[in-house]
Amino acid sequence: MTSRALIILLFSLSLTACGGRSTWQDEPQTHIVRRGETLFSIAWRYGKDAQTLARWNRLGDGSLIHPGQVIRLTPPAGSSRPAQTASNPNARPPPKPLPQLPAQPSPKWAWPTSGRINVEFGAKPGPGTGVLINGRTGQPIVAAASGRVVYAGGGLIGYGQLIILKHNDTYLSAYGYTASLLVKEGQEVKKGQRIATMGEGPERKPRLHFEIRRNGKPVNPRQFLPAR
Repeated sequence: MTSRALIILLFSLSLTACGGRSTWQDEPQTHIVRRGETLFSIAWRYGKDAQTLARWNRLGDGSLIHPGQVIRLTPPAGSSRPAQTASNPNARPPPKPLPQLPAQPSPKWAWPTSGRINVEFGAKPGPGTGVLINGRTGQPIVAAASGRVVYAGGGLIGYGQLIILKHNDTYLSAYGYTASLLVKEGQEVKKGQRIATMGEGPERKPRLHFEIRRNGKPVNPRQFLPAR
């Protein structure tokens, strides 16, 4: 084999290897819990529903997770197991599928702060999973609907100081780039209650990242917020 042919072969193999590694990184199968993480923050990071992760991992309500624990991010295997038949009496029957959670209605939303939307859903800068609302540093951020604080902290890269509220088993909302966190995890809050103050977002401008998720998936907040 000539040196030129050898170089081409090695280059092709390296591309194949990189392609496989990229796919694995884009769609991880598990997550190892780090200190300060909750099941809700893990689900938020991967665009999953926390209750679904709890069911996949047999975690009950998902409140008892600990650093070092391995969390499955994909449905448990079972459908590929051979069923017990007369020709294969020792094979294990597939487990019963996990029940689907019923969808719950959307709450009645209010604007989380004053100011105009500066960056629309899906646009940049920012994560693109919500909208960016302009304002001034320190202005009040309020709960867009009543709910329970399931995350409050700065452990999620790209959101700054972040608060996640659970409104029911279907809907969550999030408030990113905040400066002062005025609530803590587990706290019940009312619609319109002050939960934080506005901090600096992308480009070091005072902005609120506001996000609504339905069954773990980001949806455009404009379809839920009242006209003003």
